[in-house]
Amino acid sequence: MTKAVFPGTFDPITNGHINIIQRAALLFDEIDVLLAVNEEKHCLFSSEERLTLIKDLVLPYKNVSVHTWSGLVVEYAKKNGAKVLIRGIRNQTDFSYEFDLSLMNHNLENSVETLFIPTDQKYLLLKSSSIKELARLGGDISDMVPESVRLALEKKYDRN
Repeated sequence: MTKAVFPGTFDPITNGHINIIQRAALLFDEIDVLLAVNEEKHCLFSSEERLTLIKDLVLPYKNVSVHTWSGLVVEYAKKNGAKVLIRGIRNQTDFSYEFDLSLMNHNLENSVETLFIPTDQKYLLLKSSSIKELARLGGDISDMVPESVRLALEKKYDRN
């Protein structure tokens, strides 16, 4: 039985993130979507809001659960018996950053491997920070995020 962890800030979760979860759910027996809580990051959504949004969106996947963690992701993986960290990549810049991070994580805990899953082409340009900016300016984000996230963003930016 192989358990994997898909960590991220998910501020907010996008259709690209959901695509990675869908595809990874076919590869692993268990997946922990790990909401990384970092008080140094200034997120639009609180960790509780992000947790609620993510939990609702992964309900269709019986082998996916959602958790929060404020420490090193590799420590979470080791503590919870996960052997794989899943990282979604959109482009060469993502790969370069994620590759360096994977080397550091492997150095910290060599029993945990990193698997890169390239995004589906239609989600290539999705980036949480860009989606928040577009939503703030009143742009159409309906193809970029699930409906519940679109509504939450509209509420944050008082666009109802």
